[in-house]
Amino acid sequence: LRAQGISNFQAVGFAGDGGTADIGLQALSGAIDRNDDILYICYDNEAYMNTGIQKSGLTPFGAKTTTTPAGKNIRGNIRPKKNMFEIVAAHDIPYAATASVGNIQDFINKVEKAKNIRGTKFIHIISPCPTGWGIATDKTIEVARDVVEAGLWYLAEYENGKFKLNYKPKEFSPVAGYLKKQARFKHLTEDDINYIEESRDKKWKVLETWI
Repeated sequence: LRAQGISNFQAVGFAGDGGTADIGLQALSGAIDRNDDILYICYDNEAYMNTGIQKSGLTPFGAKTTTTPAGKNIRGNIRPKKNMFEIVAAHDIPYAATASVGNIQDFINKVEKAKNIRGTKFIHIISPCPTGWGIATDKTIEVARDVVEAGLWYLAEYENGKFKLNYKPKEFSPVAGYLKKQARFKHLTEDDINYIEESRDKKWKVLETWI
């Protein structure tokens, strides 16, 4: 389109968490470096759900996948989730944001904002997979809302070199309550849950400086 002299178009790309954080990270970095005028939306269900529920770089600590099984001597995924939002922001991208399908108006607002910004835009949206997460289909939105209320996912933006936190729960809902709703976490011990909670609290000390 650029070669034809056409510039009044919106280019939007969707990719999953594996395609974004693993397989396509190099290409995404290059697009941001060139400042391609696109909106890139990362559809994150925290594993390679379309190919068999394998671990991706965005699979959270403790989650059971087909490549990070849980058993007597294995605790599921032992690595933390990559921080794609800050990885992208480190490129000094014109606009980046996080979102959740459980907070749909926030997501819509961010898409509307992004479409009016020139250059590369990135929105990272968390979206539960009922099969991979081990939840009922009709609980998808509820769980997507719960992860935000538990403080394990946050809603934020990066623009003009600055981070901005869009929402802070008045009080975090119990981490254990969020995790126990999902079959992928049913093997976690109390120590595992405490570790996840401590990691959340450590992250929020940083997030609170963005307010």
